[in-house]
Amino acid sequence: MAEAPRSVVLTGASRGIGHATVRRFHAEGWRVITCSREALPTECKGTDGMHYHIPADLAEAASVERFVAAANAIIGAAPLHALVNNAGVSPKSPLQERLGCLNGDLAQWRSVFELNLFAPITLARGFAPALTRGKGAIVNITSIAGYRVHPFAGSAYSTSKAALTALTRQMAAEFAHLGVRANAVAPGEIDTAILSPDTEQLIPRIPLQRLGVPDDVAGCVFFLCGADAAYITGVEIPVNGGQDLF
Repeated sequence: MAEAPRSVVLTGASRGIGHATVRRFHAEGWRVITCSREALPTECKGTDGMHYHIPADLAEAASVERFVAAANAIIGAAPLHALVNNAGVSPKSPLQERLGCLNGDLAQWRSVFELNLFAPITLARGFAPALTRGKGAIVNITSIAGYRVHPFAGSAYSTSKAALTALTRQMAAEFAHLGVRANAVAPGEIDTAILSPDTEQLIPRIPLQRLGVPDDVAGCVFFLCGADAAYITGVEIPVNGGQDLF
């Protein structure tokens, strides 16, 4: 009898890093369960019943709960091998400024934390039984802005990602007795639609002399979900072309 495919739940799947990561898991033969606020591009959808997409707005607590219930209904009694918390937001003020310490309604800050921090907590809790059955892995997508001041990232986004890094360490400690690992991937300057138009001025400060591409991050995420990373937990891997070296 053929072995059942491995399964992953991935959020924020409609574009950029999420889209690239979905394609990587498809290419490796995994069953993929995704969610996003936007419609999923046709090229991001799997075939042969190996992809389930559930529209959801993870910035709303009730929508997160509905997504968990719907995804768990698909998973059933089967194991879940990976949860990738990729969905995130870095909004701007009405004046098109990043949300900083001196500007922006605090309600906007709370909305950022709802998606970037509290949704991963709720999802990890909601999928804990299935992840335990699969002795699976949690991968949180953090950011270079979570551990250094970044010229194009506002304080709300940066602090939410720093909190997600800390949460990853706590998850690693608390989920270990379930046989579940938790790690993070911290992208640097990745060429996606949300990139600031001024980002290219940072290239001289990147030793590899280029922007990253979503596949650079997807490969690292896939590695952390697989057997080759079976003894790795509680770490954050920077994917930034050496930008931390200087």
